[in-house]
Amino acid sequence: MAQWNARRTLIVCMVLVICFAEGASAAAIVIGDDKSRPESLTIAPGGILIVGSASSPFVYKVRPGSTFAEKFIDVSAEGPGTSFLGMLADAASNTLWTCQRTVIPNSPPMHGRSALRGFDLSTGAPKFRWNLPGDNTACNDYSYGPDRALYITDTFGGKVYKLRKGAAVADLFLDHPVLRGVDGITFLNGTLYVNSVFTGKLYRIPVGADVKAGEPVEISTDQPLKGPDGMRAANGKLFVAENGGGVIVSLTISGDKASVTVLKNGLKRPTGIEPAGDTLWFTEIDAGRADSIPMPK
Repeated sequence: MAQWNARRTLIVCMVLVICFAEGASAAAIVIGDDKSRPESLTIAPGGILIVGSASSPFVYKVRPGSTFAEKFIDVSAEGPGTSFLGMLADAASNTLWTCQRTVIPNSPPMHGRSALRGFDLSTGAPKFRWNLPGDNTACNDYSYGPDRALYITDTFGGKVYKLRKGAAVADLFLDHPVLRGVDGITFLNGTLYVNSVFTGKLYRIPVGADVKAGEPVEISTDQPLKGPDGMRAANGKLFVAENGGGVIVSLTISGDKASVTVLKNGLKRPTGIEPAGDTLWFTEIDAGRADSIPMPK
């Protein structure tokens, strides 16, 4: 028995050495179970990972150093077919922003209504709700702008909304034909970028002195984006989860062009992404897990 224990310890040490040598980050975390379909994630103060489920009415959290996802928010009372898309933790207001969606019974596939929800970041208690206008909406992602307004994408509606600080209702910011399938949204160096998960396009949205949206400008990429989904900015680059390509990429923007660098491939439909310090987190919706890689320098 003593020899077996010694051998087992040696094997474990060898595995750890190999992992660290390869620059591996935190172990993959199964969110609930392999059918929970985690769609988006965010990092709360203290390094707490918060992940929403696209197949159940739950939001999970994972404490630092843990691989166990505990239920944090439960909206089962909203009815069957309720789930979550985008996640964004805002420490300044102690708010977890979420995109909540409920499929409409006896309707076409994927037909449903959604709401922007705000929950207390510490307790999970509900504190805000705004229902997106329309019969078939998909509140999907959002980003804070330099004006501290929250910019929100509606994928099925093809619109971007703007929730001003302290407001109870969001205003329509941009409704444009090229926004069909608008999904990821983020600001890079004060400039607003969005992508379309339907068309694979990336756009810059000019904002005038009157704080109104201008005509979207397409950013050409040196290789196609396949199902660009979650998108965040860090270290002067855009980071995108391509659910159609099974890859995580970084985009280096130069004028109206972008160079694409593949950071991780072979993934099972990555949809969410979140830079946090020296780590780049992402979700794999078809694998039911969250994982990470070292943040590129």
